[in-house]
Amino acid sequence: MFKSVKNTVWAFDIEWVPDPNAARLLVDGLENDATDLELMEALWKRGGATVDDPRPFLKTALSRIVSIAAVERRKRDDGSIALSLVSLPKNVDDPEETKESSLISRFLLGVGQKKPQLVGYYSMSADIVILIQRGIINGVEAKAFAQRPDKPWEGVDYFARGSEYNIDLLDILGARGRGNPSLHEVATQSGIPGKFGVGGAQVADMWLRGELKAIVDYNECDAVSTYLLWLRVAHFGGFFDDAGYKEEQDRVRAMLEKLSADEKYAHMAAYLDQWDRLQSVR
Repeated sequence: MFKSVKNTVWAFDIEWVPDPNAARLLVDGLENDATDLELMEALWKRGGATVDDPRPFLKTALSRIVSIAAVERRKRDDGSIALSLVSLPKNVDDPEETKESSLISRFLLGVGQKKPQLVGYYSMSADIVILIQRGIINGVEAKAFAQRPDKPWEGVDYFARGSEYNIDLLDILGARGRGNPSLHEVATQSGIPGKFGVGGAQVADMWLRGELKAIVDYNECDAVSTYLLWLRVAHFGGFFDDAGYKEEQDRVRAMLEKLSADEKYAHMAAYLDQWDRLQSVR
């Protein structure tokens, strides 16, 4: 269990796909005109693909980040709480914004400036790792994010396991190996939308079809689910009493209702419907 809830919390999620350029650089014998799909398949084969598992989980260093989303909870000086949903790229049609280096540098710049308490699911072993690996591969400078205090209690540290600024909800659940529950399994049983309509295994095909907006939408939904699960864990740990927990959930609902009035966030209306459905069957 974490020990505190900081004034600024970012519950975040990242989507990535096999990096075709990694195949060009690491896999011998590929044709110069190989398609992105053929290059991805070469990486899956290199990663141990079988008939039963044609698309195995790849090393994060061989994957390209295509979207980052986060729900920010910020406690103002007067004690009131502000919630917002942020995602990258903001404009999926802008080639500069969709560059992997831009996604990583902009996200880590924000982390370095605001020093939020990061919350993820399997983030210590995946999301934080891929940010660091792909940031280095892309030549990103992230000094403020990377700085570490001399002693853990003397400042913000995003690298130390158990850091109060880097909360991995899966670590708190405590399972390992085959006992590892997915976000979908834990969230859905908690009355929180997990995967619906789209699953992580579909992201590579969506990217190949040029459906980046749909990936960002999916990413935003996962960020909201991660935030709602964090609220539930925080309630379990006594950071919110029953009334406070309900107030926090109502705050999320109000944010989603406001967003869903904008056509850009129509997927949040579907998210709300799924949330209501799950609540009704519990």
